[in-house]
Amino acid sequence: MSIDSSMASAVTSTSQTGNLPAGHPLRTRIADAVHAVRSTTPLAQSFTNFVTINLVANAQLAAGGTAAMSYLPDDVLDIAAICGATYINVGTLLPFYKDALADIAHGLHDQGKPWVLDPVAAGLGATRTAILESFRDVPPTIVRGNASEIIVLDRMWGLADADAAGTEDETTRPAGVESADEVESAIPAARRLARYLTAHSTGEQGAVAVSGAVDFVTDGTHDYRLPGGSALMTKITGAGCSLGGVVGTYLAVADPLTAAMAASLHFNRAGEIAEAAAHGPGSFQTEFLDALWNVTAEQIADSTILQ
Repeated sequence: MSIDSSMASAVTSTSQTGNLPAGHPLRTRIADAVHAVRSTTPLAQSFTNFVTINLVANAQLAAGGTAAMSYLPDDVLDIAAICGATYINVGTLLPFYKDALADIAHGLHDQGKPWVLDPVAAGLGATRTAILESFRDVPPTIVRGNASEIIVLDRMWGLADADAAGTEDETTRPAGVESADEVESAIPAARRLARYLTAHSTGEQGAVAVSGAVDFVTDGTHDYRLPGGSALMTKITGAGCSLGGVVGTYLAVADPLTAAMAASLHFNRAGEIAEAAAHGPGSFQTEFLDALWNVTAEQIADSTILQ
């Protein structure tokens, strides 16, 4: 979601195939997804961190979708029957979340409904761990998180082989809502998670989006790096949470890989536009919502996409 110029240059120089060609089918799918969101205003509900619920809803609306927020399992599942996708965020837990979220995940699985997981602070505390472990057998369609969260979730679900797991245990730790790891170190875990989601989640398609200086998105077979964004995203509460909500908005109209790509690119372009007009974090948040609304499908689809 934010860009470091030296890292972007390094990624560009080491990329095997460089920028995705103009007219590539993935670019077409991304543009189509943006147009679909804006023409159909799809409903994507959220069970999200209540600290950031306002920005999540406003970002979904500014991106072109419709928002609904609920914390009751029966209500969430009733809404799921009429909405395009559901977003679940495990930040700022309340006591009843442990049972509620497990019930919701099973209900979404039984209904065959797609959903997005943001494993905030994965590995931090027994209750959060129990919640995330409960999702393994009824997994989401998309996982979006920072590098540390992706690595910990991969290990938590037992997807890494013994050698990889041993290495990651020595270098990775729960880091609250911030990442203690670079995006590049999470790539093997992201690929494994994406393949697992494809094999076990609703619709037999899955994707993982890792946010960082250069975002990484994969479906387990195809990998893409997305430079751009703004460092000011790290100075407002809820940038990552709101991205998860917008991934849900796009998942309501597109396949998982396209949804994760479109949402990430939409955020990156909006972040750049907002930073150019902002005077600090407060004005950045306002400018960011406006930019989400005003950035065009062509700007999003024509973004740099490194294979």
